[in-house]
Amino acid sequence: MNDLENQRVVVFGGLSGIGRAVADAFRQAHARVFVADLAATADEPDSAQVDISDYESVKTVVSHIAEKWGGIDHVICAAAKGSGKFGFPFWNLDPADWQSVLEVSLVGSVNVAHACQPWLCEGESEGRTVLFFTSVAGQIGSQTDPPYSAAKAGIVNFTQCAAKDFAPYGIRVNALSPGMVKTDLNESVWATSQANIPPENRETYAEWAEKKIKTIAPLGRWQEPEEFGAMAVYLASRKARNITGQTINIDGGQVMHS
Repeated sequence: MNDLENQRVVVFGGLSGIGRAVADAFRQAHARVFVADLAATADEPDSAQVDISDYESVKTVVSHIAEKWGGIDHVICAAAKGSGKFGFPFWNLDPADWQSVLEVSLVGSVNVAHACQPWLCEGESEGRTVLFFTSVAGQIGSQTDPPYSAAKAGIVNFTQCAAKDFAPYGIRVNALSPGMVKTDLNESVWATSQANIPPENRETYAEWAEKKIKTIAPLGRWQEPEEFGAMAVYLASRKARNITGQTINIDGGQVMHS
């Protein structure tokens, strides 16, 4: 029996991309997994539709899960959104373009943390965990989408604040930072980057992606969603019992701190 068997796991944003890979990894570890996602439908088992920018909705879903299972052991927030516009230079955007990005990609994670806190701290809380998702964009000031970069930078700092607050309860809080992953969000970055380029000079997604990954990542290869699932499971396990307040890059070497 592994130490995650029958553990109660909630994955926000767990129906697609990295979030789905994380949910699948916990299932493979024989944990009980509930997915909360904006795209969830009534016919999907152990799932619920939720907009994480709506705190009352998040609280309702979290209470439903915790009451159904008698508590929550691990919380993962993988939901995020970009502005959908090319933000270089930043004044290509309007200040109004920032609001919904911050509400989902930063405040959404704060909403999740607040809603889950009472259940995480209840009873024998030692060994419970919270995992947020930031991005290399939040560490290097990516000019592609400044609102998204700023939101993800806020996640790095909030991870540290939450880790300190939860530590007396034996609860650990960390963040995973993806580099370049082929997801719908990444493809939207490509689409916005081509918008102001004459049609005859535009690159296909495959051309753009191949050039970009070899330019920015020392290892020169894409990161795979399954890598984040494996790391998420490790961080929730007792093997990682002394890891908290950390932002862990899975980025092919794109961000290196001296």
